[in-house]
Amino acid sequence: MRGATHARWAVCAMAAALAATACGDADGSSGDAGAVLSASWGDPQNPLEPANTNEVQGGKVLDMIFRGLKRYHPETGEAQDMLAEKIESSDSQNFTITVKDGWTFSDGEKVTARSFVDAWNYGASLKNNQRNSYFFGYIQGYDQVHPEEGKQTADTLSGLKVTGERTFTVALTQKFSTFPDTLGYNAFAPLPRAFFDDHDAWVRKPVGNGPYLVDSYTRGSQMSLRTWDDYPGPDKARNGGVDLKVYTDNNTAYTDLLAGNLDLVDDVPAAQLRNVRNDLGDRYLNTPAGIIQTLAFPFYDEDWKKAGSEKVRTGLSMAIDRKQITDTIFHKTRTPATDWTSPVLGEDGGFKAGLCGKGCAYDPDGAKKLIEEGGGLPGGKVTITFNADTGSHREWVNAVCNSINNALDNERACTANPVGTFADFRSEITDRKMTAPFRAGWQMDYPLIQNFLQPLYYTNASSNDGKWSNKKFDDLVDRANQETDSAKAIGLFQQAEEVVRDNMAAIPLWYQNGSAGWSERLTEVKLNPFSVPVYDQIKVS
Repeated sequence: MRGATHARWAVCAMAAALAATACGDADGSSGDAGAVLSASWGDPQNPLEPANTNEVQGGKVLDMIFRGLKRYHPETGEAQDMLAEKIESSDSQNFTITVKDGWTFSDGEKVTARSFVDAWNYGASLKNNQRNSYFFGYIQGYDQVHPEEGKQTADTLSGLKVTGERTFTVALTQKFSTFPDTLGYNAFAPLPRAFFDDHDAWVRKPVGNGPYLVDSYTRGSQMSLRTWDDYPGPDKARNGGVDLKVYTDNNTAYTDLLAGNLDLVDDVPAAQLRNVRNDLGDRYLNTPAGIIQTLAFPFYDEDWKKAGSEKVRTGLSMAIDRKQITDTIFHKTRTPATDWTSPVLGEDGGFKAGLCGKGCAYDPDGAKKLIEEGGGLPGGKVTITFNADTGSHREWVNAVCNSINNALDNERACTANPVGTFADFRSEITDRKMTAPFRAGWQMDYPLIQNFLQPLYYTNASSNDGKWSNKKFDDLVDRANQETDSAKAIGLFQQAEEVVRDNMAAIPLWYQNGSAGWSERLTEVKLNPFSVPVYDQIKVS
C-alpha cells in the first residue's frame, strides 16, 4: 500500500479536481443556527452500528453522529487527525495510538482508548455478524475471533491492548504502511458503554460523539437529527438539525424541492439533468466524486464461474455503448469507465486510464464472438437486477439492456429486474439470491486505490457481493499492502487490477459525479469527495 507521502500527492490531485466546487455564502449571512433543513434519503439496510453499515444511506447518518480517530477532509479527502492526538509506528506494523482528551459521547461518557478497543473487538467478532468485520482482518488475532470456518476461539483481538486511559496499541499481522489513513472509515468509530449495556435501546436511538444526535426515526418515513450543543469538536454544526426524508423515487424528491417542500436533494435524477440549470441556477452542484458504477456477477452460481464464462462477461462488457449512454442519459455527469478505480485518485494515486483495454470498448461484433466462444448467455439471456427507488437506475439499466440487445441482434438477450427499495435489494444480495448481473456501484470509503480493489474483489471481503475469488489477485494485494515504497505498492495494486480485468470480475460502466440541488433557504452547500453533503456546514436562513 502507498506510503504517507504518496498519499498526500493523491490528495493534492483530488483537491485540484474539487477546488472549483466549493460554494460560498453569496450574501455573507450567518444563517439561523437553530433552523432545521430537510434532505432526501433512503432507509439504510441495517441498524446504524458502525461495523455493520457498508452502504451509502446508513453511512450518511454515521458521518453525522460519529467522529473517529481520523476524518477525511470534506474538500480534499485527506485523512486528518480528529480524535487521534498521534499515531506512531517505527515499522508500519505496530502502532501506538493516543486519543485526544476532552471528547465525550452525547450521553456524557468520556471517549477513551477503551471506547475504540471495545468497539473494534465487537466489530471483529464472528458472533456479532458485522458486515464490516473484514476491516479488522489485519489485526493480530482476527483468525481466532473471526475464523473462516468453525466457532471463534477468542472474544478479543490479541493485537489490541489498552495501555492507558487515552492510549492503546495495535499489532498487525503484516506491514500496512497506510493503516492510519483507513481509520476515518466508520467501522473504526468508538462506541459508548450504552451500546453494550443495552444494545436494543442503543439500536433504537443511537448514541454517538458527532455533531448531531438522533432525535427520532420512523422507518419508511423520516429520521430527524438535531444539533448536539455540547459537541467538543472543531466542526460544530451551523444549523439546528437535519430531517432526512425517505423517498422511494428521486424524481418525487426533485419535484418536492421545486415545490418548496424539501431543501436538499443530493442525487439529481437523470430525467431532470437537462433542466436542472434552468430550474435551480446556482443552486445546483455537479462535482467529481470517488464513485464508480459497475455490474457484478454471482460467482456462487455455477453458470458464472464455469470455464469460459470470463469470455461471456467480457463480451457483455463490450456490448455496452458507455459513451452513448452517458451522453444521452446523464448529460456529462458520468464518464465512461476504463478501469476499476476513479479519476479522483489521480495517476499518482493509482488511477490508470485505459487499463481495461478492449474489454471496455464498444464492439458489437467482438462481443458476439466472445459470448459464443464462452458458451453463450446462461439460459440464453441475462437479467440485470437493480433497486428502483434511487439513483435513476431504471433509465440506465434499460439503456444497457437495449445496447446489449442491439449488439447481439436479440431483443430478448437482456431484461431488467427492478427491486422496490434499496434495503430489499441489499437483502437479496446478502442472501445470495442473484442469478445474473446486478448493480454494484462503489463509493470509496477512503481515497486509496486499495479501497477500490480489496473490499470488492479480495476473497471473502466485506463488499465482495458476488463472492469472486482469485489467489493471484489476493497475493498481489497482500504484497502491495506490505510495501512501504509508494510507487512499488501502486504498481502491485495495478497488477492486481489487471487480474480483475483478465477475468472481468465485474463490468466497469462509468465514473460518477456527485450532484445536488437545494432550496433558496440554504447556503454553503458542498459535497465531499464521497458525494455526501457536508451537512454540518450548511447554513439555513
